[in-house]
Amino acid sequence: MSHLYQPQHRALQDRFASRPMADRIEQIALKTEIGPEEKAFIESRDFFFLTTVDGEGRPTVSYKGGASGFVRVIDDQHIMFPSYDGNGMYLSMGNITAHPQVGFLFIDFERPFRLRAQGIAEITDAPECLDAFDEAELVVRVKLTELWMNCPRYIHRYQRVKSSRYVPQPGVETPLCEWKRIDGIQDVLRPTEVEQVAKSGGTIGIDEWIGRVVTGDENA
Repeated sequence: MSHLYQPQHRALQDRFASRPMADRIEQIALKTEIGPEEKAFIESRDFFFLTTVDGEGRPTVSYKGGASGFVRVIDDQHIMFPSYDGNGMYLSMGNITAHPQVGFLFIDFERPFRLRAQGIAEITDAPECLDAFDEAELVVRVKLTELWMNCPRYIHRYQRVKSSRYVPQPGVETPLCEWKRIDGIQDVLRPTEVEQVAKSGGTIGIDEWIGRVVTGDENA
C-alpha cells in the first residue's frame, strides 16, 4: 500500500505511463524516520515553506524564516519550530488547530537541494517549549509521517545575501517591524507596540513604507 498515492494520482500515472517509475521512486526515496543526513539538513536551514489547510479545506503556503537551527529535530520522527510575531492573522497557526495535516519544503538554492515532508502538527505554549526559542509566541511540534528527497531539476541557483534584521537573536533587541509604524494602523496596535512606534521614530505614511518595499530597502 502506498504512503503517497491515492486514486487521483494513480489515474494520472496510468495516463502518462509513469506508475512503475512512481512506485520505484517511493520505494527508493520515501522515509518515515529522520536519519542523520535529514537531521543535519533540516537543522541547517534558516527558512522553509509550510503548507496548512483551514477548516474548509482551503490550503495556504507560508514562508517561515529564522536563524539557522530554528527548526529542531527532537527525535527520529518529531521536529519543532517557533511561531514568531507576525501580522496578527495567525493563518498557519489557526489552520493547524483546525486541520493538523501539514507539509514542508526545506530547500537550499545554492547547491541546489530540497527535502519534502508531511506530518501531523500541534501548537503549544508550554513554558519548556517557549523557553527553547527566543521571542516565540507559540511552538509547533510535528510528527513527520513521510519525507523524501526531490531531484534538483528546475531549481534555479541563488546565492544568499544576508539575514533579515528581524530574526530574533540572543541578547539582541529585535527592532519593531516597520509596517507597524504606518499611521493608518496605529489604532489597532497593541499598547506595547504603540510604545515601540514612539521609540522607533514615530509614524510613517503607507506610501513611504511601500516605497521601501518595492525598492528592496532593508529597513522595510
